[in-house]
Amino acid sequence: MKTRIQKWRSLTQTAFFILFLAAPPLNIFRYDLTQGHFIVLGFNWTLQLDSLQNDPGSAALHVLLIGLLPIVTLAVAFIYVAWRWGRLYCGWLCPHYSVIEIINRLMIRASGKPSIWEKKKLPEVQLYKPEDQRVQKPDARYWIPTLIAVVGFAFLWAVALLTYLLPPFEIYHNLLHGELTRNQALFIGVATLVLSLEFLVFRHLFCRYGCAVGLFQSLAWMANRRAMVISFDTDRARACRDCNNACDNVCPMRLQPRTIKRKMFTCTECGECISACIQVQQFRHDTGLLHWVEGEAAARISEPPVSELSISRQAESAEDSKPASKAV
Repeated sequence: MKTRIQKWRSLTQTAFFILFLAAPPLNIFRYDLTQGHFIVLGFNWTLQLDSLQNDPGSAALHVLLIGLLPIVTLAVAFIYVAWRWGRLYCGWLCPHYSVIEIINRLMIRASGKPSIWEKKKLPEVQLYKPEDQRVQKPDARYWIPTLIAVVGFAFLWAVALLTYLLPPFEIYHNLLHGELTRNQALFIGVATLVLSLEFLVFRHLFCRYGCAVGLFQSLAWMANRRAMVISFDTDRARACRDCNNACDNVCPMRLQPRTIKRKMFTCTECGECISACIQVQQFRHDTGLLHWVEGEAAARISEPPVSELSISRQAESAEDSKPASKAV
């Protein structure tokens, strides 16, 4: 059962994934190696310095306005969004992250764990009413759709990446008619192999430690003590005692949301933990204990008082000591 947050996020992720695939064929954005320049919104984005070689002043101004200004503007806007709201791009738009979540769900059905690196299986009792709880036991048959999804998404990504570099309709024509050139086939084959390995084994680890886009967002976010962050209502921590760590279990990045900001460095603001807590608490006719905060409330989480930090650590210790078989 999806909350309103997750319905909106699914919509934005799906729309951006379609844009990611459609941008090259529609000439919204791509770099054409055959022409040696970018194509943006159907226009050739080129500095055209040959026509200005006799006018150094105009050439410099042209480079500044056409070359640097758009790039700097987009970079500043991107960093500002991250500084203010965190890794929103990752959690709400990134086509790689949406694939991660799909494969996570399939792998849970196949092995009971969202990743092969997970130390123990997730609880089998899912988030439903106590009188209507559903047990989701691992089923090895789900490895088949899991592997199909891994290779399928890797192949789709490989083809899409190639269309960002070469004329898209040439690639799709050659692919459909089995006429790929040696270099085109080599690129797609190697990229599919590498991405399959990444999707199957490393997924969230790449997002946490290997993605430069995610890293710069996290650094900008950490620099702002008042930025939007997940807050845990420590005054109602007792409400967690009958829960099986639902917020921890659903986090695609394998973080523990009920903690201080510096331990949530790679949080993508996906809101999965908030949605899980809402589902647990709504059947008790209560509100969730996790929510987004900004400003002074966020600053207290960035540098919480000793008393709050102690309460948070006590809550974490209590949760870790629970038997995994407890129902939500």
